[in-house]
Amino acid sequence: MDTRRGLPDTESHRDLHIWIIENLQMVPVPEPAYGNFFEKHCYVVLHVPQSLKATPGVPKDLHYWVGKMAGVAAHGAPGSFMQHLKEALGGATVQHREVQGHESACFRSYFRSGIIYRKGGLASALKHVETNVYNIQRLLRIRGGKHLSATEVELSWHSFNKSDIFLLDLGRIMIQWNGPKASAARKAQGLFLTHSLRDRERGGRAQVSVVDDEAEATDLMEIMEAVLGRRVGNLHDAMPSKRMNQLQKANVHLYQVCQKGKDLVVQELSTCPLAQDLLQEENCYILDQGGFKIYVWQGRLASLQERGAAFKRALSFIQAKGYPSYTSVEVMDDGAESAGFKQLFQSWPGPQRKNKNLSGMGKLLQVKLDVGKLHSQPELAAQLRMVDDASGSVQMWCIQESRRQPVDRKHHGQLCADGCYLVLYAYQKMGLGQHVLYLWQGLQATAHEIRALRGNAEELSLRCRGALVQEHVTMGSEPPHFLAIFQGRLVIFQGRRGHSRKGQLAPAVSLFHIQGTNSYNARTLEVPARASALNSNDVFLLVTANLCYLWFGKGCSGDQREMARALVTIISREDTEIVLEGQEPPDFWEALGGRAPYPSNRRPPEDVSDFQPRLFECSCQTGPLVLTEVVFFSQEDLDKYDVMLLDAWQEIFLWLGAAASEWKQEAVAWGQEYLKTHPAGRSLATPIVLVKQGHEPPTFTGWFCTWDPYKWSNTQSYEEVLEGDPGAVSTISEITAEIVNFRLSRWPGNDRAGPLALRALKSCEDSSESELGLGPHVGPSSRSTVSSASSSSYQSSPRSLGSGGLPREQLMHQAAEDLPEGVDPAHKEAYLSDSDFQDIFGKSKEEFYSMAKWRQQEEKKQLGFF
Repeated sequence: MDTRRGLPDTESHRDLHIWIIENLQMVPVPEPAYGNFFEKHCYVVLHVPQSLKATPGVPKDLHYWVGKMAGVAAHGAPGSFMQHLKEALGGATVQHREVQGHESACFRSYFRSGIIYRKGGLASALKHVETNVYNIQRLLRIRGGKHLSATEVELSWHSFNKSDIFLLDLGRIMIQWNGPKASAARKAQGLFLTHSLRDRERGGRAQVSVVDDEAEATDLMEIMEAVLGRRVGNLHDAMPSKRMNQLQKANVHLYQVCQKGKDLVVQELSTCPLAQDLLQEENCYILDQGGFKIYVWQGRLASLQERGAAFKRALSFIQAKGYPSYTSVEVMDDGAESAGFKQLFQSWPGPQRKNKNLSGMGKLLQVKLDVGKLHSQPELAAQLRMVDDASGSVQMWCIQESRRQPVDRKHHGQLCADGCYLVLYAYQKMGLGQHVLYLWQGLQATAHEIRALRGNAEELSLRCRGALVQEHVTMGSEPPHFLAIFQGRLVIFQGRRGHSRKGQLAPAVSLFHIQGTNSYNARTLEVPARASALNSNDVFLLVTANLCYLWFGKGCSGDQREMARALVTIISREDTEIVLEGQEPPDFWEALGGRAPYPSNRRPPEDVSDFQPRLFECSCQTGPLVLTEVVFFSQEDLDKYDVMLLDAWQEIFLWLGAAASEWKQEAVAWGQEYLKTHPAGRSLATPIVLVKQGHEPPTFTGWFCTWDPYKWSNTQSYEEVLEGDPGAVSTISEITAEIVNFRLSRWPGNDRAGPLALRALKSCEDSSESELGLGPHVGPSSRSTVSSASSSSYQSSPRSLGSGGLPREQLMHQAAEDLPEGVDPAHKEAYLSDSDFQDIFGKSKEEFYSMAKWRQQEEKKQLGFF
């Protein structure tokens, strides 16, 4: 299986190449500017996975990105650029059309630190990103979960809302303002982007501060008001983002596309579930995923003219359907399909070499597994679905009358189709005790029993302090490790029998279907005692009052026969007679009620689909479940606030972050909804595994490229990051003292800065730049910039107008409305000349501002400046 399990180092951008379109030419973008996109331009982004040489089948991804201000012509222009570059690259390539704000998960996954949408046209875009420049004043709105983006918005309180994160970037200080309705996860992700911006654009030399509660961050709010003015009115709610839920994405339609003369003919072929053999290599097809994404598949024998018109046809289809112009488009060739495209089909058999791998896995299963190898090679554990060799200890309970009843060890593995069971498995990993709790439910179990099963599982989880993995298993879909626990002796009886058959009469005749070739895949299921239940490919045990018949079908293997012989004594103590298909005695058929047709054709080889694991972020904050895919995933994509769904095809993992335990009950339901709405028509009996942060089994971690078991103990939480900056408090105090005393006062009624305050702030800024050794001086046409340095860089005090201050009579004992225009009522003393200040306060301004704030306030009250 080509797992394509993640991207080891996405932030290095070694896999990326980006060009900006200038005068119909592709101009390379320097790597430091990757992730920054100017909204008046178009870009071409090429992703070449590092694993391409090691795994030749992995396609390259080629994206054409359109900014929202790029003009109408840009939306239809990708065809020529993409086709030319694709031909130059050669090999398998998937082409994508991206529109600002609606990019695909694949595109967004390249930029782990987030995408920055920047204002400006050609001149500003060609400068890309200037580093270590501090004469900056901008406001960014941060949105998204795993796919972060920051959009430059108007520098005004009108841009703010209750739910989003906003970053006021003032050069040497970056203030993150968190909306009162923003979740802890969004705050943490916003802080991640803020720190990334600081490191990339300021070399880490800017102070990052956060406003979580305006009432507690008065210093920061004063700085923000100095730039934005005083906020008038209440904040508004954020506009809800249009995100498709799983049910909408499940609405899949396949169309065949062909050109007849000047007309484009689109004919619907099928809806979900789709079969791969619908795609013929001489044709082109459009697959419409509910208007969420449009896929164009090109057969290997399709003409060059048809291939060149792929994007044009997709855009025409979007227009004809009335879909938004930003709808994503993905174009691929036969043999270069993306993981998302393949999973829209019921099955997707891989190349013939995949079947060879299957035989290799079979051999691994037939020998005793090496526990050390499974733990040192988690990718092997994941593919075999074995946390260890199943040699650990087992406890088992049956749910009866809503309570769990212990099952005697001699009856372990004997289950009833109308019952529910808990199986607790304990094993050692790296010297530490690990637990897996299997929740097994029979196909005939009632809803009441299933609820009781989950309730009792929660009690056991609490006993283990949550340090166990829960796997929900449905009868008939037991994973290999569950079967191995019982060493191939799992028997499922119809009705309340097996371990609980005391006082119950066994039926006069019973028929058991014995499946499997070894202890990792063997199970025995009681089936209706009639001839039509037989199958020539398997082994059956017919139990009568006086004799048992072990029936070997013509197609069964020697391994099947050996497993069957070992199972007979578990089911019955009666004498056993071996019966070969075609040589049955009359009593055999009589016990089954007479002869009847049954399947006798040779069973086709198991279909091994070439599906890759996929990781999704789960969200239901605004209603229905919404899943956002994280492509090229790694352990870095798992955060304590997350609920993540990992689809390994044969089983579904729900990963719960340490701060997401409130979603534990919903998580399993989300996994079931995911299966139910999956376009490929997935089995609802697919095992669902609930994994908690810090207790990940190797069957989970093996799907990741690398896994650090100590990561969680070394990672700082959002709160720890906020508290971990020892210089933040002192630095902000200094900045506040400097800025607030000369902040932008407002003209009455129109929020314009008063000239006196502008002079004060300009004086402050000039002096600050001189002392700090800042870069280029801010010109008179630029808006004033708030700057900061680390707390150890300098000791500042508020600066005044020097000898050109206002007369003391206009400032002392004056109400706010009587002050001269442009004077800040909270800092009237700052507008005194140096000589007047020394005469009134008996000290210099530097001495005054070095005092504790409460002492400053007391003196101002006594002297008429409060």
